[in-house]
Amino acid sequence: MSDNPLIEYAFPELRQWEQGEAPYVHVRDSGKPGPTVMVAALTHGNEVSGAIVVDALLARGLKPRNGTLIFSFNNIEAYQRFDPKNPFKSRMIDEDFNRTWGRLDQPPTTLEARRAQAVRPFVERADVLLDLHSMHDDCVPLMLCGPLERGVELAKRLGTPADIVRDRGHAAGMRMRDYGGFGDPKSHKTALLIETGQHWRASSVAVAKDVTHRFLAETGVVDAADLPADWRQPAPGKQKVVQVTHAVATKRGNFTAARRFEGQEVIAKAGTLLGHDDGEPVTTPYDDCVLVMPAVNRPLRAGVTIVRLGRLV
Repeated sequence: MSDNPLIEYAFPELRQWEQGEAPYVHVRDSGKPGPTVMVAALTHGNEVSGAIVVDALLARGLKPRNGTLIFSFNNIEAYQRFDPKNPFKSRMIDEDFNRTWGRLDQPPTTLEARRAQAVRPFVERADVLLDLHSMHDDCVPLMLCGPLERGVELAKRLGTPADIVRDRGHAAGMRMRDYGGFGDPKSHKTALLIETGQHWRASSVAVAKDVTHRFLAETGVVDAADLPADWRQPAPGKQKVVQVTHAVATKRGNFTAARRFEGQEVIAKAGTLLGHDDGEPVTTPYDDCVLVMPAVNRPLRAGVTIVRLGRLV
């Protein structure tokens, strides 16, 4: 991936949405019983496809027919510092917003931790959450549904994308998707995280629109007719579920890939060499091993996840 990849769409001007129930957080309450449904964008400041979707729904004046809708632009500060000459830098400012959720009871020491505390009351209100992301590298869209069966079931009801990834969370820190009731087996709450494709592909915007349309209609807070009809895309013929079993991290950033790998590539044989980390071989642990979001094709920092490994289930 180039340091300056082509950006295939225009970024929205979001300052008009600053004034809400909290800065860049908007709540639409129907006054009728129903679920509280949240759609979040810009959890990372350079992942813009979701911001286009939330901006469009706010501009449309979308209101729930029952229950409550919450829309948020999470790391708005990082987004506002976007520099097309260094586009990957605006992912965050001080730290990853999406690794702060396991320590929100501690005094915040970073911009992202303070912002997470501001967004937290709205996340805690939500019964169902869709967190809109995109990816550094070109890859097929992925629905990260969490470790619980209810996440898998919701992803299947949406019917897209083709690839559903079931994982146990992130070793570097709790994500918003796993916070509170979303990660509690006894709760009714469900959260999904969609990776819509490479950050600045026009196709990433199309995926974000399609998934959000399906998600909102599925929750029942709006009718499909309330949403832009041209957002819906044909569903894939069949979905598959991958259970993540391993997350492989580089010790010091000295990983060298054996070759170029593709996201969701299936490696047929156990023991296949993926590369070397500090000279030590990294191999697949079992047959038919799926490579989930490999980051092996670019330079990495110490401790960064190289690839997640999973089984088809």
